[in-house]
Amino acid sequence: DVNTLGANTLTYSVTDASGNAATSVTRTVTVTDTTAPVITLSGSATVTHELGATYTDAGATADSGETVTTTGTVDVNTLGANTLTYSVTDASGNAATSVTRTVTVTDTVAPVITLSGSATVTHEFTTTYTDAGATADSGETVATAGTVDANTVGVYTLTYSVTDASGNAANAVTRT
Repeated sequence: DVNTLGANTLTYSVTDASGNAATSVTRTVTVTDTTAPVITLSGSATVTHELGATYTDAGATADSGETVTTTGTVDVNTLGANTLTYSVTDASGNAATSVTRTVTVTDTVAPVITLSGSATVTHEFTTTYTDAGATADSGETVATAGTVDANTVGVYTLTYSVTDASGNAANAVTRT
């Protein structure tokens, strides 16, 4: 039985037309499995993943149904490449060629600027103006462009901007 691993004994015997029987001969055929399983990734071998978001791996399968083992982790809170390695060994001890997935954690989300105080301010002529400022949701220092000349009547615009460590620029916010 070629579908069952192990030893199979075959016995050959013959009798001629006169009824004379020959001495039986046996042969042992051993069925072995030397074929390694093949691992197939579910999804891409390279994945780009957003910083801070939960990562759920797509996994991998083996062609003969064994459970594939995954080693490695994805640190979603650190920018950079993470490697996951998939491996499997079948019941006969045949190890598959391992397969890897590279998950690169990136930051593509721009910070958001929030004004402290109102976006429109009416200020008394000749009194010192102190700006309430603005903050960025991820803690970067917000830059302010523009000035208010409290000794000259007019409308002044202050523009707030910030770019995070990954180079993502926030939408500018203004105060008049």
